[in-house]
This record gives sequence, structure tokens and C-alpha cells, in this order.
Amino acid sequence: MLDEVLTPEERAVVARAKTFAEEHVAPNAARWEWERRYPLEAIKAACGIGLNTIELATKHGGQGLSFSCKLRAFEEIARHDFAFAFALINHHNACARFARDGQPAHVARLLPRMLTGDLIGCAGLSEPGVGSDFGGLEMEAVRVEGGWKVNGAKAWITNAAVAGLSVAYAQTDKAQGYRGIICLAIEAERPGFHREKPFELHGGHAIGVGGFRLVDYFAPDEAVLHPPGKAFKAALAGINGARAYVAAMCCGMLQASLETAVRYTQQRRTFGQPVIDHQGVRWKLVDAATDLEAARLLTYRAARLIDEGADAVMPAAYAKKFATDMAVQRIADCIQAMGANGLRADYPLARHLAGAKIAAYTDGSIEMMNERIGAGLGSVFGTTA
Repeated sequence: MLDEVLTPEERAVVARAKTFAEEHVAPNAARWEWERRYPLEAIKAACGIGLNTIELATKHGGQGLSFSCKLRAFEEIARHDFAFAFALINHHNACARFARDGQPAHVARLLPRMLTGDLIGCAGLSEPGVGSDFGGLEMEAVRVEGGWKVNGAKAWITNAAVAGLSVAYAQTDKAQGYRGIICLAIEAERPGFHREKPFELHGGHAIGVGGFRLVDYFAPDEAVLHPPGKAFKAALAGINGARAYVAAMCCGMLQASLETAVRYTQQRRTFGQPVIDHQGVRWKLVDAATDLEAARLLTYRAARLIDEGADAVMPAAYAKKFATDMAVQRIADCIQAMGANGLRADYPLARHLAGAKIAAYTDGSIEMMNERIGAGLGSVFGTTA
């Protein structure tokens, strides 16, 4: 559906991502989870073939391709492991944002290492006590000579286990609310940066989720990516894209789960016939296939609107709400179709189920999507004055 509107160059990138995932992610994803480790070597390998530069501007060494291309590439990767796909796309985003918003000398010094994967990037929004309420940030940045002194903690940060650069947000003046938020490029190699132990996240160890503390950390003026008054808006600018690509990753996981369940139930026989010939089982898989098609239509529509620069707030929220919710239910149905064997580590379904549940929280929970959609009901369906 979406591939039809991609350019030949973009379709080649999607194909490259698919091949990479089959050769590097599929054989190793279960091991990464069992060993509870971050797959840095595979992240670097992905960087080596440009999977972290899809949207990066060509003037910075990137490919300058569409959001839809990125979304489809990572949907293919997520078919084999959501955790790896989510870690890599967050590094991709950090590369693009730092290159676009950073000071030229700062970018020249750090971006080359990010492009090779020798310096991993991450966002820095969530805190131990602050999640969706982004305007309530507690990390504090105080103006000092030559820069900013920063104190506070971040939590639930993808790639925090290894990241060397964080595109982080802090409050400069609580009285100003969201208008007081600043965006800074935080370097792990500078004094005052303290990395926390990564979280033990079931089904998501490859995400490398964790946090860090800043204690009298000095961020020089060159580290300012967005000043107060502009940072909050800049942070929200990327949220529709995040919601759309998370929805696409859920589609990738359900695609893989359906393929596994259908092939298994075609081969496994009970009561003298293939399991898939039992109507109760077959209809559950039919429901899963139908929901997959619906989720893709919602997701791809949001992606097209983002590329067109149109209003994608509601479409992205619809896509994420539906795709994450249905993925949890329908991947569980695929497991059920396979019986207890569906939970064995020989198959990826249990890992995908955990990944779908993680996706339900990232970049806005299902409840936050309900609030976002609810806020727009009046303008979409209500009467006009």
C-alpha cells in the first residue's frame, strides 16, 4: 500500500532494511533478550548501511528521504524485534535532530561518530516523576556565564544504557511553565553526567532503556538546540511521527505473528485435520488479519499526511491507539492458536507480545491517545456555531 508511493531509491532502502533484519536481527533477537543486553554491535552494523540516516539531510551525510520510507523500513525491522527497531529509530532521530538544530562546530565534532554508531544518541524527555505531562519537567537549567548549569534526572530513556549524547529538555523557569523549557545536547563524557543502571524490562532489553542524573552539569552555549520559548514546540513537532512509526512497528510484529501462527496451524493436525481447519481457530486468525489491514490503513494515512506537511494530529493518534491496542490482543490470539507451543522461545510471539505492550506506553499511552482524540471530537463531529 505505502510502498507504491515511495521512490525507487526509497523502496531499495526498505528492501535493505528487510534483508538486514532477516540476517542480523532475526537470528539474534532472542539471545539479546535472554542475555539481557544492548545489541551495540548490531546497531553499528545498521549504521554501516545507512539505516540511521534515512531522514537525515544530505548536507549532513544523510539520504534525505521521506518519513514514509523510514516508517516502512522500521516496520520491516520490527517484524523480527520491536526492541531493536525502537533503539535504532531513536538513534536515527537523535542524529537527524542534532544535525538539524545543533551549532555547526558542535555538529562537526560529534555527528561523524553518531553516523558510524560510535556515539549513540537518545532523547531526554521523561523523568522519574514526569511522563506524558511534559510541561511539568523538574530537571532544572540555570543560566551561568558561558552556558547553563543543569541538575536533575531523566528516566525511561531509550538507549540510555549506552548513549553518549542526549537531546534533553530542562526547565529554566517554572513560573513560565512550558515556555520556560530549554533543549540541550547533553554529552555523557562531560563532568556531572551520571548514568543509571538500565531497567530490567521484560521483552525489551535491547531497547537499553534507563536514565541518567546530571549534577552541576555545565552545558556550554553551543549545546543549546532550542532556547526557552521554542523548545516545547520543537519537542511536540515530532510526536505525530513517533506515534505513526510505533503503530507501524505493531503492524510488523502482528504480520510476523500471523505468518508463524498460520504456518504452524497448517502443519499441526488435531482430530484428523489441520488445526487451521477448526473454525474457532481460523476465525481468530481472520480477525487478526482484518485488524492488521485496518491498522496499516490508519498508519499509512498518517505517514502520508506527515510527508505532505498536513495536520496529522488526529490520524496519528487514531493509528497509535488502534494499532497498539489490537496488537496486544491479536498477537495473544496467534499464540492461542498455537497452543502452549506459542510461548516457546523457538518462536518470537511471546517476545512480540511483550513488545506490543511496551509500544502501548511509548510516545503516549492508549489513555493519552483517548484524551487527544477526545479533545478533537467537537471540531470533527460536533456542530459549528
